[in-house]
Amino acid sequence: MTHRVAFIDHVAVTVSDIDRACRFYIDLLDGAQVFEYAPEGKPLARQIQAGGVMLSVHQVGNGIHPLVADKPTVGAVDICFRWNGPIEDAQAHLARLGIEVIDGPRNNRANGGHAAKSVYFRDLDDNLFEFITID
Repeated sequence: MTHRVAFIDHVAVTVSDIDRACRFYIDLLDGAQVFEYAPEGKPLARQIQAGGVMLSVHQVGNGIHPLVADKPTVGAVDICFRWNGPIEDAQAHLARLGIEVIDGPRNNRANGGHAAKSVYFRDLDDNLFEFITID
């Protein structure tokens, strides 16, 4: 059966400092590009895009409604990124960036039921992130 919903297109993250957060995500997503979009001439968000990943980054209190979550909260996101390569490479990448691994590596289950390994870390606003790799 073909599902009409194919995949998640992007995830919106509400942050306390959009410039600082964008720098963090650009480094984290190694080689990411930033796109700013401004409907009606007002900066609404920035999109961070790398490979098949896109984050829409919103400044908390930006006053734009209804184009953001009803109660956007800094630190409320939990996102898992698929890492291409061994989990040790993901750990080394985080170490190079000075990002602390708060848990892992641990055995996990990835989309599709695949055996996987994960490491968990937080961004500058205490959002939880995970790199997961297929065993």
